[in-house]
Amino acid sequence: MDPLAEAVVSGAPPEVLERRPVPREYVAAHLRSEDTAMFAGVEDKDVRKSLRVGRVPMPELAPDEVLVAVMASAVNYNSVWSAMFEPLPTFDFLRRFGREGGYAARHDQPYHVLGSDAAGVIVRTGAGVRRWRVGDHVVATCVQVDDQEPATHADGMLGAGQRAWGFETNFGGLAHYAVVRASQLLTKPAHLTWEEAASNMLTASTSYRMLISERGARVKLGDVVLIWGATGGLGAFAVQLVKNAGGIPVGVVGSEHKARLLRRLGCDVVINRSEIGIGGASTPEQTIEQGKRLGRLIRAEVGEDPHIAFDYVGRSTFGISVFVVRRGGTVVTCGSSTGYRHEYDNRYLWMNLKRIIGSHAANLQEQAECSRLFRLGKLVPVLSTVYPLAEVGEAVRLVQRNAHIGKVGVRCLAPRDGTGVTDPGLRARIGEERITALRSDA
Repeated sequence: MDPLAEAVVSGAPPEVLERRPVPREYVAAHLRSEDTAMFAGVEDKDVRKSLRVGRVPMPELAPDEVLVAVMASAVNYNSVWSAMFEPLPTFDFLRRFGREGGYAARHDQPYHVLGSDAAGVIVRTGAGVRRWRVGDHVVATCVQVDDQEPATHADGMLGAGQRAWGFETNFGGLAHYAVVRASQLLTKPAHLTWEEAASNMLTASTSYRMLISERGARVKLGDVVLIWGATGGLGAFAVQLVKNAGGIPVGVVGSEHKARLLRRLGCDVVINRSEIGIGGASTPEQTIEQGKRLGRLIRAEVGEDPHIAFDYVGRSTFGISVFVVRRGGTVVTCGSSTGYRHEYDNRYLWMNLKRIIGSHAANLQEQAECSRLFRLGKLVPVLSTVYPLAEVGEAVRLVQRNAHIGKVGVRCLAPRDGTGVTDPGLRARIGEERITALRSDA
């Protein structure tokens, strides 16, 4: 560990951190451009074979950026896509970004440091940074935007220059250090550990925009909400958000073990799809039949059809979602983990006045509102397990195989689990059992 990292881990004050030199290289989970064809013709694209952990050069800091010593990070599905080089190698993103010139050129490298979540300590600030100081404890949000683009000032997610940090940019959070724009930062919740704080922002804020924001489905009191993959990172936060909004979450999972954990999260209705043969329909007839079967089950539990379907699963569920929501209902989608090409019977959409809302990540204000819910104890982490950075391949493989619950954390500079809490009183008031609900059954 380099002297600056040692100072961070020991809790040194800002003046000490400012005196310690920034290392020329740092340890990071990364891909190499030379490996992009390694899975050609291979059925099982095992991400443990493409992910490397080793030293990469430290990039120069732009005026609007900060250098964060990363205490912990987390795995998101975009790291699975990156490590499989699908649907296209992320080096294509880096080359396109690099062609903008200036500081963007740094991103076009033969290596790609991954990771779209991080919690850590600021150790350097660019000349143009005003609101943050060395020593601040922060979480990094997942989106970089171009603040000189007009659309960004209406909604950061509408700007053509917005990019997913650590996926469409370099120097992400699965590393000892990360380069982060100041406009990505929020104050770390003081009652959470490093690994808990690092596991929230991408998935929780994405679910917040999908369900709560005026740009999403806008859940209201009494709404019935169908949530696919309800014990995944997105789904487990969706359950909490719907409950807090006064809605009725109907969670779908794939095993009895996950069903038990979902009940622990307080989900009103839990459906084990493996018991009733839901999902993976290959024909329009199967989609309609499964939709009818699911609809009957939901009506038997709550007496009516869903107002909203929360769908990030994609190909295997989307047609069912369109079919099963009520007349005038809404399907909100932010991803397609089972495939991008969706098929559905459009008659059930237009003739029943249903809507499809596309949603992607969240703007900084939405992320700040979401972070506030953690500080209030309205939202709690859904972290289930934590790996050290040296074993990041195993962590990403777990998510690739959909063998995980909630979020999978990665400990970077934090020496052990459980560090980083600076407000133990708030943690006690919220309750250790609530905060660690999924850790005890990992």
